[in-house]
Amino acid sequence: MGHVGRWSARMLRSLGITLRAQGTVHSGPVLIVANHISWVDILAINAIHPARFVSKADVKHWPFIGYPVASGGTLFIERERKRDALRVVHQIAEALKGGDIVAVFPEGTTSDGHGVLPFHANLLQAAIATEAPVQPLVLRYRDAHSAVSAAPAYVGDTSLVASLWATVTADKLVADVRVENAQGARHADRRALAEHLREIIVGRLNEGRA
Repeated sequence: MGHVGRWSARMLRSLGITLRAQGTVHSGPVLIVANHISWVDILAINAIHPARFVSKADVKHWPFIGYPVASGGTLFIERERKRDALRVVHQIAEALKGGDIVAVFPEGTTSDGHGVLPFHANLLQAAIATEAPVQPLVLRYRDAHSAVSAAPAYVGDTSLVASLWATVTADKLVADVRVENAQGARHADRRALAEHLREIIVGRLNEGRA
């Protein structure tokens, strides 16, 4: 698992979060595509299999996830600069060519866990260009009182401190992570691929609530 994976698993336990995982991350190179709810997502994914994340730069200074972000070869993107995505696409492509596992959150921001925002397709071009597979990963949080816990959601005007407090005080918080089958990206249209991956994740989330 490596030191980042072990550290992430310990941090989840220290936060009072139980990790429940299904499926196996494809051996690299692979681009993991996940829905995004919380800063906890990075810990949960790394605890299953360490990956290089695409993240905004200030995340490396956050508590709990700053260490795995700084240690895991994270690719930082400046979302305020529209053309910065192209630079990061090239970096992801180079990482995939090198056999790495890279994880992205194509919603571009967090949701409350009840739904999945539209996927931005730009970063998927790296997998298409290198013919690396893409692998959908489904994140869900639940607690003793709700099938979709609001505790870890880091959305809207919620501060990091408030989100951290809600997380550590939640009653029997569980992070459910399901790794779906890897999908081929060769010759794919990136927008069609983005929608297909989103449909897989939404379908699994809806299935879990049925």
